[in-house]
Amino acid sequence: MNRARTHLRVGLTILVLAGFVCASSPASAQVPRVYGQGAAASGMGNAFAAQADNPSALHYNPAGMTQLRGVQMMGGVTFVGGTTDFRSPTGLSTTGDHDGAFAWPGPGHGYITANLQDLGVSFLNRWTVGVGITTPFGSVMRWPDDSPFQALTTFTALPLFDIKPTVAYQLLPDLSVGAGADIYTFASFFGEGHAELQSVSPGGLAPAGSRLEFNGKDTAPGFNLGALYTALRNGDGRPVANLAVVYRSQATLHLDGALLANGVKIQDATTTLVLPQVITGGIAVWPVRNNEREWKVELNVDYVGWKSVRNLDIHLANGAVIAQPQNWKSTYAILVGTEHRWFKIDRLPGWEIALRAGYTNQQTQVPDLTFNPGVPSADLHVISTGIGLLCQKNGSFLGLMSCGSLGIGALKPKLVGVDLFYQAFLYEPRTIAGNTGIRTSVNGRYDSTLHAGGFSVRISF
Repeated sequence: MNRARTHLRVGLTILVLAGFVCASSPASAQVPRVYGQGAAASGMGNAFAAQADNPSALHYNPAGMTQLRGVQMMGGVTFVGGTTDFRSPTGLSTTGDHDGAFAWPGPGHGYITANLQDLGVSFLNRWTVGVGITTPFGSVMRWPDDSPFQALTTFTALPLFDIKPTVAYQLLPDLSVGAGADIYTFASFFGEGHAELQSVSPGGLAPAGSRLEFNGKDTAPGFNLGALYTALRNGDGRPVANLAVVYRSQATLHLDGALLANGVKIQDATTTLVLPQVITGGIAVWPVRNNEREWKVELNVDYVGWKSVRNLDIHLANGAVIAQPQNWKSTYAILVGTEHRWFKIDRLPGWEIALRAGYTNQQTQVPDLTFNPGVPSADLHVISTGIGLLCQKNGSFLGLMSCGSLGIGALKPKLVGVDLFYQAFLYEPRTIAGNTGIRTSVNGRYDSTLHAGGFSVRISF
């Protein structure tokens, strides 16, 4: 038990450090939901709910935590870059980006899980516990101050992160369930520590040409539930067909802050941001699974309840309201992924190698009449690929030392691994029309391309 406590203390320390590093900047993506929360899953197009066999199960399907042995940790980061090109019906053009060529540092994730039976807690032998820090929603988008729609947006940021205490229980040999809290919050070490909406004043609240900024923050609770069922096993008892369902609840943030002009507060202000409920169903099939290699194919379907985002009206302390209707629509996403693992490699004894690929199709949630270039949105195709390298304790690291000797003192890892991924976000061209008044300026064609790549490091004790 003393060694188990040492594992947990060290693991929690690593998780906190990873959380601070990974959460040091806003989650940057062109849509508010950030799908990727682990490099292995990202390499498979995030089709991972029915596999969920590494610590990122905390996010993708908490029930999958029961598959993890001992104490396991994972931390990683994603690098995001790309541009959106705009051309108006009159020929004016401009380009927006993610506050630079790429967001630095990028969105990140950190997890730790502990199988209580492996820690010697016999009366809790079917329980696994864990905690994670992720960036599941967020956007950073910057447009030039002289863009045609400067009065609507020049910069948006949502540096929101999620703290996830989670438990999982194996009900039956083939059925596990999991549940966790989602604590959505802001902090000073994470971006600016609040949501931001910036624009250039057309006059009225502040003199024309003034830099307007609304900022606000809050903490809000949510929850998630998951189930993982093994429908079929092979002769070795290994799963070859899994079914999964995951539910993530809606959460409401009341963003309290201020409206500023040229950095000077005009009024206290507040708005309400609703994070949608998400329902995921998944099926994973292993056409090949034996001691030497395995091949998995997985299909996930996501329903995202964006219809809960009705408006982002800003309420000022003097009773005035800056109307910002949204009227988003709920959407579906199709996620398909595959992974091929090799467990026995003659030239690399003690190593495992995985090759991954995936495809995601995601619908736009923003209608033309409430489109805001601060959250560019169009039907999206994501092409993913990745590789995983896992070294067991008897494997050799660079031919110099065994992977099991990389630890400190009594903490010798059973495995050390790194996962790498790349994704190309190919947005379909979108033409916005029909807006009038001050919103006439958003009418035009938007062409967006985004690239993401990153890594996760995994350690098991």
